[in-house]
This record gives sequence, C-alpha cells and structure tokens, in this order.
Amino acid sequence: MHVRPETPPSERNVYAFGATSLLNDTASEMAYWVLPAFLVSIGAGPATLGVIEGVAESVASFAKLLSGYFADRVPRRKPVVVAGYAVANAVKPLLALANAWWQVLLIRFADRLAKGVRGAPRDVLVAASVPAEKVGSAFGLLQAMDSAGAIAGPLLALALIGHFGMRGIFWAAAVPGLASVLVVSLWVKECGVGQPCSETPTARLEANQHRDNPFPRAAASSNARPRLSARYYYVLFAVALFSVGNSSDMFLVLRAQETGIAARYTPLLGLVFNITYTAFSWPAGRISDRVSKYALVAAGYAVFAAVYAAFAFAPSHAVLWSMMALYGLYYALTAPVLKALVVDNAPEEARGRAFGVFYFVTSIAALAASVLAGELWKHFGAKVPLLLSSVLAIVAAALVMVAERARVGSAGPPPAAIRG
Repeated sequence: MHVRPETPPSERNVYAFGATSLLNDTASEMAYWVLPAFLVSIGAGPATLGVIEGVAESVASFAKLLSGYFADRVPRRKPVVVAGYAVANAVKPLLALANAWWQVLLIRFADRLAKGVRGAPRDVLVAASVPAEKVGSAFGLLQAMDSAGAIAGPLLALALIGHFGMRGIFWAAAVPGLASVLVVSLWVKECGVGQPCSETPTARLEANQHRDNPFPRAAASSNARPRLSARYYYVLFAVALFSVGNSSDMFLVLRAQETGIAARYTPLLGLVFNITYTAFSWPAGRISDRVSKYALVAAGYAVFAAVYAAFAFAPSHAVLWSMMALYGLYYALTAPVLKALVVDNAPEEARGRAFGVFYFVTSIAALAASVLAGELWKHFGAKVPLLLSSVLAIVAAALVMVAERARVGSAGPPPAAIRG
C-alpha cells in the first residue's frame, strides 16, 4: 500500500484501516450474500438462519464487551486487532467444507468471535489517530471503504458462482482475507499512552513520562475509573430499542427470494444497497462533524422504517430493488455517526469501555431481533416481523431526537465536551 510522504503519521492509520476494511469486507461479503441459499441447499430454513446469526452475534457481543475493557488497560492494541482479522479470515473459507447447519454455526461462531475481539480496540485506535473535530470523517471513511468491499464481494461472487458454485466462492474469499491481514499487520501504527500517533511536543512529553511503565493504562485505571455520561446511556437505550427490530439483513434476502427473486441474484441485492452505503458514508461522516449527529441518526432510522415497511408489503420487485438501494442510506447515516457519538460522549480513558458496552448491548438486542424475526416469520409469515422492525425504528428515531432537543436547550457544554 502506497502512502504519500506528506500524509501526517496520525492519519495514516485511518487510510490503513480503510484498506484493511476494503479487503476484509470483500472476503466477508463474497460469502455472506450466498449464505442463505447455501443453507437452503443443505436443508436449513429461516428459523435456522435466525439461530445461526443470533448465536454468532451474541458471541461477538460478549467478545466486544471484554475487548472494550481490555483496550483501556493495555498499552498495545494493535496485536489484538491483527489477531482478530487473522482468525476471522482463517475460518471463513471452511464454509466450503460444511455439510450441515451446525458446522456453519461453528464457523460463524469463530468468525464473529474474532470480529468482536478486534472491534473496540480498532475503533479506539481510529479515534486516537485524528483530532476530535475529524472523528466523524474518520469513521465515515472507514465505513465507505468497508462498504466498498461489500460492493466488490457480491460482484466477485456473482462472477464466480456460475463457474465454481457456492463452495468455490467460500474458497476464493481467502485471497482478499489474507491481504487484509497483511495490510493491518504492516501499515497500522500503534497508538496509546506512551505511544502517540503524532510527534507533537505534548505527545513526546507523554511518551517520556510513560516510557518506563509497561502497563500505563492498567496503572492509571487502578485508582479511579472515568464515568460515562448520562447522555451516552440515553442514546444507548434508544439504539438498543432500535436494534431489537434490526434483525439480520439475510431476512431481507429471504423475503426477496420469497417474492420470486432468484437465488442467483441475491449477491446483486448486496451490491445495490452497498453502492449507496459507499457513496454516502464518508460525506455523512464529514457532515456529522459540522451538524447534529443526533438528527442524522434519526433520519437513518426513518429510512430503515420505510425500507422494512416496503419489504413487508412487497408491492413489486421494482419496489424491492429500489428499497435495497435506499437501505444503504440508512447504514451511511447511522454506522459512522453512532461511532462518532460514542467518542463524543466518552472520556479518552474510557473509550474502549464505551465502545465495548455499546457493541455489547446492541449485539444482545440484535440476537433477540434475529431469533424473534425467525420465530415470527415461521408462525405468522414475513409481514409481521418486518412491520415490527419498522415501528421500533420510528420510536427509536423519536427518542434520539429528544436527546438532540436536550442538547440544544442545555446551558451546559455540547456532547463533544462531555467527559463523563
């Protein structure tokens, strides 16, 4: 990977993580969008998919919680991040050998566990690599590269599936997966107390002060643990409520297949929404550094509600394809902006914990969402779980806007200044 010499050292991490996300998601999305059809081919259905995705995400949620606390206590986060990418990309190609749904469950278990381990430390590294006024932009770039990989993945899957079948796609995913591990290993710079991202006078002084202490964060955290703000917990509640209705995207794929869209076109569904996701993620992140992050998240939830309502009624294939394109806008308005909100509402010494708790709570809610959607689908058909998701999204959007009104009307400092 070529980095221009004039690129500030502190910003190289963002570009390196962006390249890693591009390659890693290319590998993941090659497999992800053919997984429902693959499960059907080995005798599994919607309820099984719900169990697999729910269990996998619940494992990831506990890993995210623990890794978040761990990230605040160790001086080196990069080894944890590299290990997370390495394990995930080692097990993903093993889907090609699966012949039963429980084998798919074990592979997804390992994949999501590795993702959970690397999640919070990676996001802390990203936040530490840029000034506070550029955090939204940094996460926006990361999400744009992430979703660009999600465009490349379905395209590669579509090109390969006719020649090599679904199992061949799983093997092919090992190539970009290995490349992602190499990029994060070679180009990401360690950031932390005693290992600053940039060579400012303050950073050099801090490095000198902590040079002789091998565990500076553990020592700092032994006396007092920084508190997270009340607004952080309020936003967390709103996002958790939304997540109860945010089941796996694979249910949208199943709904599309149920209405008559052929399984061979399912990788294109991923392509359609990821084009929008890629196009708007970085702009949304940059805009969030200048306007209300709360309003952007609420707008994203409103888009989600519209998409799920459309899939519930499924008036035509044309509507479903257009809604999948709009679905990418929901992701762009929420994924990078919510991460920036976590940073805004957490002290630097507790960012790992803030991300860990955030990911844990939302992942547990997502577990409930996938299991609930699978059971409701099984007993009442597709319309009931999809409409429930739509309603919960509207309620969550209203709650987020309450937080925005409280911020505007407060005489205190803005959320970026709140340090729990």
